Amino acid sequence: EHVPINLGLLPNFEYKILEETEEHQIVIDGAGVTCIIRKDGYSSIPKYLKFPIETREDWERFKERLDPNDPRRYPDDWEARKREWAMRDYPLGVSVGSLFGWLRNWMSFEHVTVTCIDDPAWIHEMIEYLTEFILTVVDRAVREVDLDFADFWEDMCFNMGPMISPAMFKEFMVPRYKRITDFLGEHGIDVVYVDCDGNIDELVALWLEGGVNCMFPLEIQSGSDPILMREKYGENVLLLGGVDKTRLIAGKEEIRREIDRIAPLVESGGYIPHVDHRCPPDVTFENYLYYLETK
Repeated sequence: EHVPINLGLLPNFEYKILEETEEHQIVIDGAGVTCIIRKDGYSSIPKYLKFPIETREDWERFKERLDPNDPRRYPDDWEARKREWAMRDYPLGVSVGSLFGWLRNWMSFEHVTVTCIDDPAWIHEMIEYLTEFILTVVDRAVREVDLDFADFWEDMCFNMGPMISPAMFKEFMVPRYKRITDFLGEHGIDVVYVDCDGNIDELVALWLEGGVNCMFPLEIQSGSDPILMREKYGENVLLLGGVDKTRLIAGKEEIRREIDRIAPLVESGGYIPHVDHRCPPDVTFENYLYYLETK
């Protein structure tokens, strides 16, 4: 569970359908992105056409939607919820947003990565604004509620590694992560996980340097193996995910072999095993239940 604070755009862009055919819609979504959405029921990722931040002037207008002091960022029943949370018997956390992933969504992958080279001062400016925005919004929650964890979302790696170089990551992001995680740590939050798909190996040490100590969801097919990560970084790294979901297709013997593979890591602590994202559609229900029972 997470405390329900709003780190999103306030207000969102108006959702508009610009064109519609039997095969697709062209829309402007809530983040101001113009994209093609297919109607086939299988294509979950749109084709992107235009993004709301193309220039510094766009950014100045866009960040008006990122006012950290907007009262709508906290629910009206905050005080009542605090009383309920004080009696809870489950972990409660806070989302602490994104430093690169948001910019990629708002600018496009190509534009944000080229800008890291052509105009690094602008990247610094935007990430600095996001850092202060995050710290200001979550301040009340972190101070007023006894929280157990926090989480970032980045999604900045492909199956062969990160979207920007580790040197850029260290320059733009590590000091800002450190400011956020130091604040969290001052208030007893000692588990901070990052949600990043793909092969994260080149960034793990830098996330640890920035105080982000838990990696998720450890996509095996991209090379993010929890066993190798623990061997490399020891008990400094906490882990979520890392079960090879293709083994669930292969049958009970392979499922047993996969669970046996990760069992010593589970026993060592600091690791919660699960598959990344969705199970493939060719995992049978019988195999899935067997996986759960075996695990």
